[in-house]
Amino acid sequence: MTRVWTVPVHDSTRVRDARVAAEEAGSRAGLDAHRTAVAALVATELATNLLKHAGGGNLVVDLVELPGTGTRGRAVQLVALDHGPGIRDVAAAMRDGYTTSEASLGAGLGTCRRISSAFGVYSTPRGTVAGARIGQDAGPEEPRPPARTGGINIPLARADHSGDAWACARSGSRLTLMLADGLGHGVKAAHASGAAVDELHRVGHLPPAEILRRLHGALRDTRGAAVAVAQLDSGSGELAFAGVGNIGARLHAADSWDHLVSHPGIVGAQFPATVPVRHRPWRQDGLLVLHSDGLPSRWVPPDDPALVAHEPTVIAATILRDASSAASPARDDTCVAVLTSERQVERP
Repeated sequence: MTRVWTVPVHDSTRVRDARVAAEEAGSRAGLDAHRTAVAALVATELATNLLKHAGGGNLVVDLVELPGTGTRGRAVQLVALDHGPGIRDVAAAMRDGYTTSEASLGAGLGTCRRISSAFGVYSTPRGTVAGARIGQDAGPEEPRPPARTGGINIPLARADHSGDAWACARSGSRLTLMLADGLGHGVKAAHASGAAVDELHRVGHLPPAEILRRLHGALRDTRGAAVAVAQLDSGSGELAFAGVGNIGARLHAADSWDHLVSHPGIVGAQFPATVPVRHRPWRQDGLLVLHSDGLPSRWVPPDDPALVAHEPTVIAATILRDASSAASPARDDTCVAVLTSERQVERP
């Protein structure tokens, strides 16, 4: 099941909560004591920045699976989101040891980037999103695929488990991204989406429609889920998409957004006789966004070229943050997953 720690950081006591969440996540991910301490350090620095520079925000801590490794290659993911004034000089803030906060540990964003397996920051006057991933080994993950995936998952009402889940699987030239939304929310919904993740690692080498059929069998003993599968074949340069249920999908290419529509049904309960598969060419500037129905249906896609050049996790988190509002609070778990070309990822 998808375990998520959502820490609202609005006073100094929450900085400790952020550190404790990172330590627990590191233990669950199987990190050694050193890398768990690294996760705790990064969490503390991000939480301190939220408090001192943004007037508060949220830190989301969860476990992600590294492509092609399944649960054997888990990492701790930390995402800080705020609606503060933004970072005036991101380049300066990314230098090792840079800090303007007396409460900071002095690590700074630059040090956080250096000791993390992956790190990214996107900042505008509307706020800042910072994302870090800490695996067992420091430094960039190798080998790099022709495309990258990332996502963010926030349970309803800061519950321990989310009924949504995203995962990716790699087989040869195929990279498959899946997003599952277990019916309802809570532990039983998380059990359904978790079963979908487990099955994906067994059948990710198959075409999208066949993957969904296999998932249908694997989810029969659960309450079922809405599931979408997007598979990029780097050899043919084609993206194939198929979905059953209300998973949203939008593909950005050539300065426009294309809706990829899922078929009605429930994987594990009411599976359609035929699953339509939509094929699209994958461009070097390609960007695919999958999301559960926790995201408002009328969310506005990002139009900032600087954003789409960032880490997929940062893109996903920014989309989720900007789609939500106090006037329209979330009524379900919310998950956003992103697939983007490797060459467009910005590493400041």
